Amino acid sequence: MKVQAISPETLQVRGMRAFVGLIMAIAVVVASGVRADARGAPDSFADLAEQVSPAVVNITTSTMVAQRTGNHPMVPEGSPFEDFFRDFLERNRPGGPDSPDAQPRQRRSQALGSGFVISEDGFIVTNNHVIEGADEILIEFFDSDRELPAKVIGTDPNTDIAVLKVESDKPLPFVTFGNSDVMRVGDWVMAVGNPLGQGFSVSVGIVSQRNRELSGAYDDYIQTDAAINRGNSGGPLFNMKGEVVGVNTAILSPNGGSIGIGFAMSSAVVKRVVDQLKEFGETRRGWLGVRIQDITDDIAEAMALDNTNGALITDVPEGPAKEAGILANDIILSFDGTEVTDTRELVRIVGNAPVGKAVRVVILRDGKTQTLKITLGRREDASAAPGDTPDPEPSAPDEGKVLGMSLSELDDMRRDEMGLGPNVEGLVVLDIDQDSEAFEKGVRAGDVVTEAGQQPVTSIKELEARLANAKDGGRKSVLLLVRRDDNPRFVALSLE
Repeated sequence: MKVQAISPETLQVRGMRAFVGLIMAIAVVVASGVRADARGAPDSFADLAEQVSPAVVNITTSTMVAQRTGNHPMVPEGSPFEDFFRDFLERNRPGGPDSPDAQPRQRRSQALGSGFVISEDGFIVTNNHVIEGADEILIEFFDSDRELPAKVIGTDPNTDIAVLKVESDKPLPFVTFGNSDVMRVGDWVMAVGNPLGQGFSVSVGIVSQRNRELSGAYDDYIQTDAAINRGNSGGPLFNMKGEVVGVNTAILSPNGGSIGIGFAMSSAVVKRVVDQLKEFGETRRGWLGVRIQDITDDIAEAMALDNTNGALITDVPEGPAKEAGILANDIILSFDGTEVTDTRELVRIVGNAPVGKAVRVVILRDGKTQTLKITLGRREDASAAPGDTPDPEPSAPDEGKVLGMSLSELDDMRRDEMGLGPNVEGLVVLDIDQDSEAFEKGVRAGDVVTEAGQQPVTSIKELEARLANAKDGGRKSVLLLVRRDDNPRFVALSLE
């Protein structure tokens, strides 16, 4: 065996390296242990439930609805027996068909939901659909049998949030909002509410996913497998610190019961809405004044773009954007210092921006970036301005078939036939081959093609020229701007 001599200096260096390695290993183990403790399941959720429950409330609403008196057999609508039973009941009603018993009467209908107190002076958050149309709203508190009437401070149907207020002779227990943006898939959450009218109930689960979109432009839902049922609507979703990170709003279920797919509107959205409802009684969202769509791969190819980032502008009605010089076909790349990845991102950051704020918007136009300064309007005040384009001169309509679409130029007679406005310009789709790419991408008879290759088209010859120019330029597809009921969108069609 070969023995190698080692100097004292070498021994010292090696000893130091071993010592440093040992310290680093201990640090990793300690850090891992801390992280495991922070994310691990608690032994019990009892302390958390006891901490937050006093601030959670049951909400009972009542509404007056019309009904007829007496017992009526359940006859399916459209049944051949429907008329028979109706005539039989009218003939045999005490006092005849014209008696008071035949007239609609009022009864009080009740509904149940949940909510939570956010301040000691009695402000309460719930879902808009819990209290919508209610004549009377009663709040039942967790730690007592007392009920207090509530008045509506403000509602926001877009996010399904409502703020109520009760008057109490003593400070109320309340909870605060947490930061939903730091929640991660797999984090523990607790739902508290009044499911199916059973009274206060607690369920726990994890964050199944974030940033879910259901149907609204301002959606930012947390998906959770914590049990949420009817009656939980408006109740809070807590993190493990007892902070509200969501408002339980909806479930996905084939049978109406919980199957582990519930949705809570994130506190990042709710807190902003609640602050505005408390201050103004209504929401005040920023408004840019553009119609937009996402950039798909084929649209990016047709426009010679390197990627699909940004929001493509399809129309610019009267509003802040038009006053600032934004045009259709521009692509918004950045808004107020935030990069725009898609249309949903743009809608969210514009809606969150203060009304009246002057923001810098970076756009891409003709392959070059520009920065425009735009003063935002208020989304709730926005309305479509009528067009002021003069009536076009009458011209003889021409027809042709292009890319599987049977197209016609527009004159006043054709506009009347198709039910189009007097200021609509372009080529109307009369018919379309169902096996064509245009049909596959949603183009239908009655649509109007207004642009091709980002240039206006009003004649068949102009459209054919745009297609020829695109081919000559080496393009594999052409970008059409198609309008339906004044809603424009871009469609990329292959030229091959």
